[in-house]
Amino acid sequence: MVNYIIRRLFYAVLIVICVSMLVFGLIRALPGDPIEILVSRTELADAQADPEYFEELRHELGLDKPIPIQFVNWFAKVVQGDFGKSIIKGDDIMQSMGERMVITITLGLTAFVVSNIIGPLLGIISAIRRGKLIDNIVTFIANIGITAPTFWVAILLVYLFGYVLHWLPLYGYTLPWKDFGLSLRQGIMPVFVMALGPIASTARQTRSSMLEVLGEDYIRTAWAKGLNERQVIFRHALKNSLMPVVTLQGQMIRQIFGGSFIVETIFVIPGMGKLMIDAMLSHDYPTIQAVTLILTVVVVIANLIVDLLYGWIDPRIQYE
Repeated sequence: MVNYIIRRLFYAVLIVICVSMLVFGLIRALPGDPIEILVSRTELADAQADPEYFEELRHELGLDKPIPIQFVNWFAKVVQGDFGKSIIKGDDIMQSMGERMVITITLGLTAFVVSNIIGPLLGIISAIRRGKLIDNIVTFIANIGITAPTFWVAILLVYLFGYVLHWLPLYGYTLPWKDFGLSLRQGIMPVFVMALGPIASTARQTRSSMLEVLGEDYIRTAWAKGLNERQVIFRHALKNSLMPVVTLQGQMIRQIFGGSFIVETIFVIPGMGKLMIDAMLSHDYPTIQAVTLILTVVVVIANLIVDLLYGWIDPRIQYE
């Protein structure tokens, strides 16, 4: 087990470095120049539109060096906990990401927990009542949840519950420990949008896996012994049907945190996703690199935890 964890940690670090290198190179290949955007936003834009002034700024920010050298310099600072400063705003990126990171993780974890409670529950009910009305309803809702675009669902909820009914706030998010009531009202729509896809996928996977397990010989033996439905489902069938569902969790985490970009933009939530979108629009290289690195680390660690859960669910799995 220890060797397996060490090997996976090595691969995790390698993945983080590769993703960082890829993003580092791709954002510099995009059309647009952050220096021009920076100068255009200053009061002296006309006076400073001098090629020498542009080159001076590039030299100060280290953008005149070859891309591999830029990456090595940047990553060396990141390892020391220094993410640098924003090209456009000049703010310290680590401080800018502070509360934004907490907001994104709070919303993401809430959506993840909600999806892992409601999704499997719907899947179990659907499998137990196969062919009945509740099964058809769950299947219909799951199909909609998987196919409906995130941005479309978010805009529809904003229009219905915000503009028409005035039940929920249209935008913003407050952390629970600052104002729990306001946080709850502001978080309902974003969490629902982020959790809808994972709930649908988990429900379908749980239903499929549960139906397969319920057809096994040992389940028929449990029924023959006179065990009631609750004992058969929760004592014998549920745990053995969880493996495919657990496998799905790594993908769900990527989907949730990846969807934060759209959700935070539509609901104007000051999280990491909104920060990333704003940075991309202004070609703020250091901020894009920092946000990508943080989100990559979160996803990689989550996948590692999911892999380790396999052994707890299925003791037959041996880590070598």
